[in-house]
Amino acid sequence: MSFPRQPHRRRFLLQASLLLPAAAAAPVVNASGQPANRASARRALSLPTELVAGPAVPTGKYKHPAAITQLTNGDLFLAWFGGDGEYGANTGVYGTRLAARHAGSVNTGGWSRPSLLARDPFRAVGNPVVWQAPPSSGKPGLVWLFYVVRFGKTWSDGRIAAKVSADGALTWSDPSLLTLERGTLVRGKPLVLRDGRYLLPVYREAGEDREFVGEETASFCLLHDPATQEWTRGGDIVSRLGNLQPAPAEVAPGRLIAFCRRGGGYGDRPDAWMVYAESNDAGLTWSAGQELVNLFPNPNAAVDLLQLRNGHLLLIYNHSRSGRTPLSLALSEDGGRHWRTGLDIGSGKREFAYPYAIQTSDGRIQLIYTSAGRTEIHRQVFREEDIAGAFPEMVKL
Repeated sequence: MSFPRQPHRRRFLLQASLLLPAAAAAPVVNASGQPANRASARRALSLPTELVAGPAVPTGKYKHPAAITQLTNGDLFLAWFGGDGEYGANTGVYGTRLAARHAGSVNTGGWSRPSLLARDPFRAVGNPVVWQAPPSSGKPGLVWLFYVVRFGKTWSDGRIAAKVSADGALTWSDPSLLTLERGTLVRGKPLVLRDGRYLLPVYREAGEDREFVGEETASFCLLHDPATQEWTRGGDIVSRLGNLQPAPAEVAPGRLIAFCRRGGGYGDRPDAWMVYAESNDAGLTWSAGQELVNLFPNPNAAVDLLQLRNGHLLLIYNHSRSGRTPLSLALSEDGGRHWRTGLDIGSGKREFAYPYAIQTSDGRIQLIYTSAGRTEIHRQVFREEDIAGAFPEMVKL
């Protein structure tokens, strides 16, 4: 089905904290409560990391982006977009499995041989998202595979397709187009809202330039009612440069916050900031996208937001205006009002692209990202207590 576009909203740029007057800078303090020097307060932390898939894995040299979920039996299932390149004709979506007994550690060598999950004989595919829905009527939930089918030369010709598995990602249904609206793409993991509906964060990409995201690009969400099987389109998040790949969380019943990748080009620019928005009706409408000036830079790169089971929020992003390094974390313990920041868990000349995180049933955080020119997929495993005391500063939105 296709969905009507939402009315265009006025765009503006915030110059300071979201919850403070526009002329006031967001407070930045260190762990002692004293003003922090943002340029020197960053701290590096080394976490256990493994290479899940690299050049030796025979799915094509391109392995980007990747998504991960935990299945009902405790196994991890990871999917990625493979082939000769982002715009190659021979692209496919591939998946691999790690048995539950290996999920809590890295470098076990237990990942299965990749299998082809989706391919289109006439068009390129990409951007998989894999996710298992909650149990229903005493049965394990369906495993959903969302991905993009590109009908033209750029992602602005994309549509979202879906497949489901009723046997724990062993076999899959035929594909079905979820959206007909031109330029609709998927990237982030679904949420189960407190009212039982599923929320799938998506976006509509505009522009015909492969190296520039048009300012009409907008994030939104699709809401799924598992009782009726109906999908409803939410409203757009509108911002000055455009925004995409929303990472939302439900911080109170029906109240969502979302962090988004900015639009524009890929070069360094002084106004390269992450975009933030709020919704009070479960994503049917959103505030105008607000740029997190002097708080969270964004080099036109994906971000992720993970709501932990204790309600804390973990933001994963690249703290840079021009490159996908370092890989950085921020942690909020009060629903997104205050954030512990300044912590990098990956740095150097290599890139840390498209972070994607889940929390497994044992409380561990499973974080994956791509690197080495989009030819490698890496996984890190840690707990909140491994990072909670390492942040050198605090900021307020």
